[in-house]
Amino acid sequence: MAEEAVLAEGDAPKEAQPEQIRKAVAGAAMGNCIEWYDFGVFGFMPAILGQVFFNAASTSEGALATFAVLAITFVVRPFGSFVFGPLGDKLGRQKILALTIILMSGSTFIIGLLPSYATIGPASAVLLILLRAIQGFSAGGEYGGAATFIAEYAPDRKRGFWGSWLEFGTLVGFAMGAGFVTLFTVIFGEEAMHSWGWRLPFLIAGPLGIVGLWLRSRLEDTPLFVELEQKKKVEQAPLRALLSKHWTSILHLIGIVIMLNVADYIVITYLETYLKDVIGFTGHTPLLIILATIVLMLVLIVPVGSLSDRIGRKPILIVCCACFLALPIPAFTIMGAAADDRNGLQLGLGVAMIAIPLVLILAVLAATLPAMFPTQERYSGFSIGYSVSTALFGGTASYIIGSLVDSTGNNLWPAYYLMGSAAIAAIPILLLPETAGVSLRGIVNSRIARRRPQAAKPKPATG
Repeated sequence: MAEEAVLAEGDAPKEAQPEQIRKAVAGAAMGNCIEWYDFGVFGFMPAILGQVFFNAASTSEGALATFAVLAITFVVRPFGSFVFGPLGDKLGRQKILALTIILMSGSTFIIGLLPSYATIGPASAVLLILLRAIQGFSAGGEYGGAATFIAEYAPDRKRGFWGSWLEFGTLVGFAMGAGFVTLFTVIFGEEAMHSWGWRLPFLIAGPLGIVGLWLRSRLEDTPLFVELEQKKKVEQAPLRALLSKHWTSILHLIGIVIMLNVADYIVITYLETYLKDVIGFTGHTPLLIILATIVLMLVLIVPVGSLSDRIGRKPILIVCCACFLALPIPAFTIMGAAADDRNGLQLGLGVAMIAIPLVLILAVLAATLPAMFPTQERYSGFSIGYSVSTALFGGTASYIIGSLVDSTGNNLWPAYYLMGSAAIAAIPILLLPETAGVSLRGIVNSRIARRRPQAAKPKPATG
C-alpha cells in the first residue's frame, strides 16, 4: 500500500435521503440475514443432519459429515464472486442482489423438502451437496454486493453506523436459525427432530426470501453507480481491470478477512458442537448461552460501528486483533473448566471472551472494505477477495478444527487456530490506511487513501 490513491476533486456526490438509506440498508441486510439463517440452522443441528443425509453412526461422525458439506460447498463460493461481482459492476448492484436472494433462500427452502438417506440412500447426500453448492455460489455475490450497496448509499461521515447494520442482519439471521432449531427441539424433542422436525427451520427460509425479494425490488441503485451510468463511465470489463490494477488490494482484503472468517465460523458454526460433543456440556445450556451472547453482540454492534465514525476503523481493528492474540487460550480454558464444574456463568464468560472481540471487526467491516476499491470495480473486488478468503479459511475452519481436536485430543485447537488467523491479519491491518470520512467517490486507483485530503497550506509571507 505504498502508493496513495488519487482523490477526485470537485463537489461531493449528492447524498441519498434518510428514508432511501433506511430502505437500502434494510434490503441489503435482509439477504445477509437469510444467508446466516442457513448457517444458524446447520450450525445448531449438525449431528442430526449428518445422520439424516449421511446415515452417520454417531453424533461426532454426523457433525463432521455436516461440516464437510459446509466446507465442500464453500469451494464454489469464489466462482460465484467471479460471476456476480463483475455483473454487479457492469449491470448494477440492485439487479444482482435481487437474483442472489432468490437463489439463496430458494436452495435453503428446498433442502427442507429433500428425502432422507433412509428413503433414497446416498442420493440424498448428493442432492444436499448440490443445493449447498447453489447456495454457496449465490453467496459469492451476496455479501460483497450488500456491503457495497450500503456503503455507496451511506453518508461518508456515517458509513460506520449504517454499515454495522449489515452485520446486525447477520447476527439476527443466525439467531433466528439457531433459535428456531432450539425452539423446535424443546417443543418436539430430539426424536421428532431426527424424524421430521429438522425440516421446519429450512422451510421457513421460503417466506424470508419472499420478504427479502420484495424489499430489494423496491430499491433504486446506489447514487454512485447511477452517477457512473449518467457519465457513461461504467467499466465494461471490470474483472480485467480489477485483476490488472487492484490485485494488491485484494490480497490485503484476504488477509484481513482471514481473522473475521475463522472467528465467525468458530462462534457461528462450531462452538455449539464444541461445547456439547468435545467438552461434554450437555443439555440446552450451551444453546442458550450462545443465543444470549448473540443478543449481547446485537446490543454492541451498532454503537461500535458509530464509534468508528468518530475515532476511525483502524484503532478498532487493532484492538480486535490484539484480543484474538491474547484471549483465545484463556477463553477456551475457562470453557473447559466450566464443563467440568457444570458452571453456566463461567461458560458464558468464556464464550463472551471470543464473541465480544468478534463484534469489533463485524461492526466496521462493511465500512472498511468497500473503501479499498474504486466504484467501477468495487463490487468485484470486495466479492472476490472476501469469497476467496471465506472459502479457504472460513468454510474449512469447523472441519479442520474438529478434525484436529478429534485426532490429537487437544481441546485448545480452536484457540490456536484463532490466534494464528489474528497473527496473519495483523500485517494488513497495520498497513491499512484510515478511511473514516473519506468519500468513496474519490477513490480512483488501486490503493486506498493513506490520509484524508488536506487543504493546501498557505505559503509564508516573504519580504
